[in-house]
Amino acid sequence: MEVRKVFTSAARNVSSSSLRERLSSLSSLTTTPLKPVANLHAHIEFVPAKIPRKRRLQTLAVAIWSTTIIWCITAFLLLCSFPPLWPILAAYMLWVVYIDKSPENGGRLSPTFRSMSFWRYFADYYPASFLKTCELPPDRPYVFGYHPHGIIGMGAICTFATESTGFSAAFPGIIPHLLTLASNFRVPFYRDIILAMGVCSVSKQSCSNILKKGPGNAITIVVGGAAESLSAHPGTADLTLRKRLGFIKIAIQHGADLVPVFSFGENDIFQQMPNQKGTTLYTLQKKFQNLFGFTLPLFHGRGLLNYNLGLMPYRRRIVAVIGHPIHVVQCDKPTLEEITHVQQQYIDELMWIWNTYKDEFARTRTRELSIIE
Repeated sequence: MEVRKVFTSAARNVSSSSLRERLSSLSSLTTTPLKPVANLHAHIEFVPAKIPRKRRLQTLAVAIWSTTIIWCITAFLLLCSFPPLWPILAAYMLWVVYIDKSPENGGRLSPTFRSMSFWRYFADYYPASFLKTCELPPDRPYVFGYHPHGIIGMGAICTFATESTGFSAAFPGIIPHLLTLASNFRVPFYRDIILAMGVCSVSKQSCSNILKKGPGNAITIVVGGAAESLSAHPGTADLTLRKRLGFIKIAIQHGADLVPVFSFGENDIFQQMPNQKGTTLYTLQKKFQNLFGFTLPLFHGRGLLNYNLGLMPYRRRIVAVIGHPIHVVQCDKPTLEEITHVQQQYIDELMWIWNTYKDEFARTRTRELSIIE
């Protein structure tokens, strides 16, 4: 009986002490209340309420362009919901698919559209500009090789698809045509926008048709393509170039001077998930590329109302350095040896651009320029 009393007394003491501990922990919670909004602010840097109107317009211009494909597809689907418009939309799609050959024949470049103030705001967001290293006389055709691809190639759009950086004023008489995948010209309405910008298909026939128009006509090819976009990490310059001989062959066949362009900062405007060779993510991305002809880098940037979470590019300077032209001798059927000889000259000029301007425009680099493929 005595043992039983001792046991119950001890149990009561333990229970009361544990109860006091629980009550004290609850009281500490009341003194330090939860602040979910404050915790969110600690991780996401929101845009201040007071921002200059010009900066807001720059951000809006980039947001609009970054979602243009989505808006165009949405608009087309909404129009399809109105039966009276079906005949018009059907005729439009027939024209797109079977009749209009503009993407293969120099596009429908509109100087007025390329010079809209919208593009000025778009370029000033980063800001994007180019550096002219020499004169380019308009008495011959040109093939510009743009490096690196980056995630999207915003610098290429600013320099060669709009007049936001003043390309035509710096190189009078040269008509630039930025080239992209033919699949982009199957997107309703979006195709008409990029055609007005002078953008054309990157197919061999399209390149030939533009260069055949004679002196002053130029094409810009983002040489690394989808493969290079997977290497687009801030502070790096890993190029896919060694096996890319097609654009050099086209230049030789049409007697067009080759002009290397290196865009400092192109890889810095987005942050890409780690996808080094050998990782599961890299393997899946390469399989996707082999299947569909393009790839999907997993990336992030900033948002419309914050600075560190979203799919908009960061505000980081882009400077496209336009190098010296490499003169080629026209030849309808160049040999592999002739092509590789010109390629080495091209690589030497590209390396000259990097070594000359890296300390000015790539101060935050983590490693030197490297040709990985």
